[in-house]
Amino acid sequence: MKPLSMTCILAMTIYFMSVSAVAKELSVAAMFSDNMVLQQQSEAEIWGKDKPNTSISVSASWGEKARAQSDDNGNWKLRISTPEAKLKTSYRIDISGTSDITIQNVQVGEVWLCSGQSNMEMPVKGFAGQPVNGSNNAILMSKNQDIRMFKVARKTSDQPLHQVNGKWQTAWTKSVSEFSAVCYFFGKQLYDVLKVPVGLIASSWGGTPAESWTPKSKLESLDLAEVKNTSTVSPHRRPSVLYNGMISPLVGYSIKGILWYQGEANRSRYSEYADLLSAMISAWRTDWKDNELPFYIAQIAPFGYFKPPQSAFLREAQLKVSNTLDNVGMAVTLDLGDCNNIHPAEKQTVSERLAYWALAKDYGVESIGFSGPVYKSMSVKDGKAYLQFDYADMGLASIRTSLKGFTISGEDRVFHPAEAFIAKDSSLSVWSEKVESPVAVRYAFENCPEATLYNTYGLPASSFRTDNWQK
Repeated sequence: MKPLSMTCILAMTIYFMSVSAVAKELSVAAMFSDNMVLQQQSEAEIWGKDKPNTSISVSASWGEKARAQSDDNGNWKLRISTPEAKLKTSYRIDISGTSDITIQNVQVGEVWLCSGQSNMEMPVKGFAGQPVNGSNNAILMSKNQDIRMFKVARKTSDQPLHQVNGKWQTAWTKSVSEFSAVCYFFGKQLYDVLKVPVGLIASSWGGTPAESWTPKSKLESLDLAEVKNTSTVSPHRRPSVLYNGMISPLVGYSIKGILWYQGEANRSRYSEYADLLSAMISAWRTDWKDNELPFYIAQIAPFGYFKPPQSAFLREAQLKVSNTLDNVGMAVTLDLGDCNNIHPAEKQTVSERLAYWALAKDYGVESIGFSGPVYKSMSVKDGKAYLQFDYADMGLASIRTSLKGFTISGEDRVFHPAEAFIAKDSSLSVWSEKVESPVAVRYAFENCPEATLYNTYGLPASSFRTDNWQK
């Protein structure tokens, strides 16, 4: 028998490789991998690709099964019911099409998506020269098979994508040190209280504006002139490119809610931010087919910006969104800023305040405070302004210092430093000898103010103003 020629060997190799490729064409999106967490008691979507018009079957070890067929382009998607969450309980999911895939060590619990710019992206270990308070001990004590994390790799795209790069990892020193601090500490708080597995998805990119995370169709409906002028911006700051590359591929993955920590990049355009953020929230809720999807905002913290108090107006816009949209709340960070560091170190406190919202509103935990005082109304009597607040049922308080940061104005719109006093009825009186007939009051309306007004839960009031003047 003659030996095979090199040409023949090469042809056979190519043939067997092609057969092998065909036999393994079944695939799933990167979100569906070993160690993942699915949202408990939901109709979880699972999707992937295979040969066109191929029957796909999915079987979960908790007893559920589902079937689908890939379309003419090979795309398939199906839903499978998930059980109630249990600690230290792992499952497997078997998927069959032209080949077989098994996903192992799957858990069922509470899943949250965390997004935004650098203060969300900042890992537990901190940035170079910029620490996260308590990080070393948090990393040391982080090993936990019931907390899982998925970090979405940075990606821009001019068109919506269907795939991301990343993998699920269980919590341990290495994975936690590299993961978003705000996201991790939030998940740890949920785990400690709820005692269920927690899945965390972090999709963030420093220095990015909200329009980069908003779909093109929604931006076009807003008609924001400054958003359209993108000829000089960095590629990752262009409208919609991060939505396309880092949010669109996640759409459909069952989640409980969303955390958002962003705003610094929109500071100079604060007047349009409330509409922009509201539109983004609406778009994401539409994508996930849930108009009540919980959405919790971390307010940007004080920092020593050189320009006029744009950040105070941006914080005001964030407060407006949290006050006007259903199932939206905000963790105030007015007492956590650093005038010399745009990335404040108290990430764990930010996460705790976000968790208060989720635990009170979405998990039915009673008798806890979740919001700082929110300005409600003002009346004037005998040269003093009297302010009323929501979320102060047990009264107002100043903590560790006297009340500061209040200014008051008459009809001339000239603001003067003011005195403030908490009355027994929990109203706040504000006055100045230089203003006989008060018209407007502002509190902490600067780039880097000091927080002095709290409720008795120890939660701070946001910077606020009673007027709507342009300056």
